Amino acid sequence: MKRLPFIAALVVATVALNLQPLLAETRVKPDKPERISFGQPVNLADYLVPGKTVVFDFTSEFCPPCRAISPHLDKLHANRADVVVVKVDINRPDVRGIDWGSPVAKQYGMNSIPHFKVYGPDGQLQAEGKPARELVTSWFED
Repeated sequence: MKRLPFIAALVVATVALNLQPLLAETRVKPDKPERISFGQPVNLADYLVPGKTVVFDFTSEFCPPCRAISPHLDKLHANRADVVVVKVDINRPDVRGIDWGSPVAKQYGMNSIPHFKVYGPDGQLQAEGKPARELVTSWFED
């Protein structure tokens, strides 16, 4: 019977150590929108935040409409605890102009930007393209 507490403690420690990598990988909402990809392929699932609506904004610094909408997205991210904005930069660093030939632009079939993909709190795609843009812009505060 004296071994039971020791065995129980050993089991708890083993379980805790095995869960540590899973807990470390759980994403949380960053303070400001992340800018990712820079033209390289990207797995959007890596940037989902459990329990949050995640807006992926495919963008380029060379896109005037993208630059115009960016402050609204930053404000949305800051003001809504339930929404995360992730900016997917389709441009490779050495390309001037909108980089339609970048690996990430090809990966997601980009032919116009800004382009949005909205994933719900359950991690499922909720809206994409024009319906996603309409949804996201409806969240902007006046």
